Amino acid sequence: MKDKKILYIGSEMMPYLPENQTSKMAFEMPRKMNKKGAQIRVFTPRYGLINERKHQLHEVIRLSGMNLIINDFDMPLIIKVASIPKERMQVYFIDNEEYFKRKALFTNEDNALFEDNDERAIFFAKGVLETVKKLNWAPDIIHVSGWMAALIPLYLKEYYKNDALFSHSKIVYSVYNEPFEGNLKGDLMKKLQFDNISEEKLTFLKEANFNNLSKIAIANADAVIQGSFSLPLDVVKYLEEYDKPVLEYKPEEEFAEAYYDFYQNQVLKS
Repeated sequence: MKDKKILYIGSEMMPYLPENQTSKMAFEMPRKMNKKGAQIRVFTPRYGLINERKHQLHEVIRLSGMNLIINDFDMPLIIKVASIPKERMQVYFIDNEEYFKRKALFTNEDNALFEDNDERAIFFAKGVLETVKKLNWAPDIIHVSGWMAALIPLYLKEYYKNDALFSHSKIVYSVYNEPFEGNLKGDLMKKLQFDNISEEKLTFLKEANFNNLSKIAIANADAVIQGSFSLPLDVVKYLEEYDKPVLEYKPEEEFAEAYYDFYQNQVLKS
């Protein structure tokens, strides 16, 4: 595992956002693997809640400036970066004023899901992968966490399936029990089909709820980690029929060695 390249993509991350299972593990996983000698890149959205001055974010001009087409609209991609003190780790932030400037994560003041969460998820997926391409950095493992990042395995297997940079990358998805209520608004399937992803690959998303986003991420991953001690029953049933490597939940004091072994002896050999 020493010098293996691991791309970590988290939909939330400490210390930039409050602690929950997703945000904590999005920080702890790269921190631990960085100490074990892996080469690390970390990506997360630049939500408006993140204090740029406090965390010393700054724009990376050489990576910013491209436009991503989301549902036939050009959306500017801005890349920011910050360093985590004492960890020798940099974090890349995917930013766009239309999608991420607002001072909330996923819901409005009435606790209703933002109507463009579907497009935000698409933008985040394409923004990360296009930036990695621009860095010309070919990951051995791409480890994805959180539902806002759940479309990334799908994009890797479909939209970027002929891209040589990702041809040898193994995809791991960590699923957590941190659901949202209801379905994403908008026609997510139609917007994904705009990127030439066939309807037959999107059957889970006829109802774009938390469980189905989890299942489409799992279906397109090469391996799965159960990030929470318990998961929604629907997701558990789907995992029981999954024919690829699955690592059961590991508590904080055990996960580093377990993940390292899982990467080395199952993910990279799958």
